[in-house]
Amino acid sequence: MIIQRYTWLFVLLAIRRSWADFTVSEQDLTVAVDGQKTFDLYLNNSLSEDVEVRFDIQHSDLVKTNPANFSLSAANTTAQWTITVFGLSAGYSTVSANITPSDAASVTNAFVRVTIEKSETLRHVSVVVGWVYFLAWSISFYPQIHINYKRKSVVGLNFDFLSLNIVGFVMYSLFNCGLYWIPEIEQEYFNRYPKGLNPVKVNDVVFALHAVFATTVTILQCFIYERGTQRVSIMARVIHGIFTIFILVSIILAGIDTIKWLDFLYYCSYVKLAITLIKYVPQAFYNYKRKSTIGWSIGNIFLDFTGGMLSMLQMILDAYNYDDWDSIFGDPTKFGLGFFSVAFDIFFLVQHYVLYRDRNDYLELPEDCCEDQNQENHRVDTSLGYQAVDK
Repeated sequence: MIIQRYTWLFVLLAIRRSWADFTVSEQDLTVAVDGQKTFDLYLNNSLSEDVEVRFDIQHSDLVKTNPANFSLSAANTTAQWTITVFGLSAGYSTVSANITPSDAASVTNAFVRVTIEKSETLRHVSVVVGWVYFLAWSISFYPQIHINYKRKSVVGLNFDFLSLNIVGFVMYSLFNCGLYWIPEIEQEYFNRYPKGLNPVKVNDVVFALHAVFATTVTILQCFIYERGTQRVSIMARVIHGIFTIFILVSIILAGIDTIKWLDFLYYCSYVKLAITLIKYVPQAFYNYKRKSTIGWSIGNIFLDFTGGMLSMLQMILDAYNYDDWDSIFGDPTKFGLGFFSVAFDIFFLVQHYVLYRDRNDYLELPEDCCEDQNQENHRVDTSLGYQAVDK
């Protein structure tokens, strides 16, 4: 009987202690260098004993708090305190409340993720640049879709390019979605780059998923419209096989904890970066072989160029604003995607406007052409890059 009473007393004390819970008004805070912001610390129930509250800062060279610590008695009736956070240097840190004794209350949710920026204006500019690059890159898919629909033909559009493109964007989507939406992987990133910010933004996620959709639509057009003798080359199939084996091995290694899942996502991003390096080569060679860019939308190139430049600009703005140059190395795919896209876009512009500028329009038959002449005699071989317009 005595044992039962003490058991119930212990349970009641444990329940009472569990009711005492420290929380914060917000868990994400952005403060300027040499600026300050506040958050509120709450206690939802009375304490069973006196405690000492202190704030542990992940990077004390980036932020400080006022107060840094304070004492609470069991008789305390205050349930809310305002804590001031001062920004010392640009970067990312976490402010966590801890108490002594540690079992007097729960502090599980009493933490704030603090982002310290050099300029609020730069942050807003970065957001605008991000969404403009998203629009430019997203719209860049549609001139090609439109020209395929208008011609009812995909002759001139290289199938190796399309097959590599869809695989690349699927890999890029895995990387962006995993790092943006899975907390465990995001935490792995912060463990690896303690002072860094997550380099993946919402516009990156939306762009990657949309790119998969738009590329899929273009591939479906290849099954509907005239495609001539075009097919995915043996070399492209070998490359796909190599990438498939690489990804399958990476999944197995991550599944047995030989590598982190963050490393697996990085490997996916490296596949995307490798594809970005090589996917334009078949189209560039195809244009060279035909001495023409007909069937390859120049509107797509202009938009792709704009998106690539703005994508790199956003990363540079963020790296400067948060003194977080590791973010460029933390997401090499995004920066590499922009850089190599821009480089190839310049080459395609040279092909279109310099090298093959005389062979980039549909060849129209002269109006005084004899009506009874066989139409086939007036059609230029499409393999040379021309397509006649019927009068």
